[in-house]
Amino acid sequence: MEKSKRTVVITGASSGAGRAIALEFAKNHDKLVIASRHLMALKELAVECESLGAEVLCVEVDVANYHSVINLAAEAQAFGTQIDVWVNNAGVLAVGEFDTTPMEISDQVIKTNLLGYMHGAHAVLPYFKKQQSGILINNISIGGFLPVPYGAGYSAAKFGLRGFSAALKAELKPYRNIHVCDAFPGFLDTPGIQHAANYTGKVLKPGPIVYDPVRLAQAIFSLSQNPRAEKMVGSFAVLMRLSYGVLPALTRGAVAMVISTYLKQAKNISVTSGNLFNPLEYGHSVHGGWGLPGKPKAHRKFIGIGALVVLSSILLLKHKKSI
Repeated sequence: MEKSKRTVVITGASSGAGRAIALEFAKNHDKLVIASRHLMALKELAVECESLGAEVLCVEVDVANYHSVINLAAEAQAFGTQIDVWVNNAGVLAVGEFDTTPMEISDQVIKTNLLGYMHGAHAVLPYFKKQQSGILINNISIGGFLPVPYGAGYSAAKFGLRGFSAALKAELKPYRNIHVCDAFPGFLDTPGIQHAANYTGKVLKPGPIVYDPVRLAQAIFSLSQNPRAEKMVGSFAVLMRLSYGVLPALTRGAVAMVISTYLKQAKNISVTSGNLFNPLEYGHSVHGGWGLPGKPKAHRKFIGIGALVVLSSILLLKHKKSI
């Protein structure tokens, strides 16, 4: 049976999770509209996707600019006659103490990570309503449930996204064939942290448990076939959501302690605004080199051990506090 071809829009497709998502949809021979601020990286990705059987349109877009996103939707509609799936994925990261990080940095994180997703939804929903169908997928991350110390702007955007999406789901309930889906992955092995704005003065590394972004890409493709309101991606994400839901203060404290301890020991580095205002000329691969590329379930045994350690520590802290 021939696979059904759909028109799929993916923002932030030039590297990391977005690149992995594009390649996953390309295997289905879908018509892909890949978007980011780095056109040359998109063109390189397009060659890979076309080799897998997809038709590809590259569009240079800054999701923080609403008019740029409106243009993206119009180009996607013209390319595919209708828009079947829209994946909000473009995102940036800034790390540093809130009061010593320039406010324009936090502003830009909000513009990209929160308003960028709202721009995408606002641009595509008129098309979905006109055709009475469509799937909007938001790649939110575990940051939508777990606050990140030294990443206040990032946390504000991710928590805001979760609220925005929940409101949108309720509003769209009369439209039976329009779906809003949220993905909540744990830390990913992508170049994202290499692109981050860094005001800590220290070399940054991801948390000790990172997932292959291919696993997230597979989950998002699955949502495009069988939509559901939300999907946690990885045991660590499930654990952290549960931990913060049950013991928020202790979980916040534990995360802050881990990050603070790391920053005290990390090597010094100059501050940088990263890719917040302009795309960078490096780090356009799927993987960042932090984990085990190509093996989506390779961390399962480590996650199981880590989950037990973290949960045991939290319960022990709670017990000591009650004594």
